Amino acid sequence: MDEVVKLAANYGFPMVVAGYLLVRLEPVIKDLQKSISLLTVVVARQGEVDYEEARRLVEGSNI
Repeated sequence: MDEVVKLAANYGFPMVVAGYLLVRLEPVIKDLQKSISLLTVVVARQGEVDYEEARRLVEGSNI
């Protein structure tokens, strides 16, 4: 606990909170990325769209 207090005093409370949240939310963000990739495949198959063509279009654009 003393380490956290020292970090907050040295770097500021907002930076400590932002770092904590980044560490805590990283696994959640990775799971969301996997879910989005899976949904992309499912939607492409249901719409009879060539998945590879859709992937090339998305990777080529600046989304």
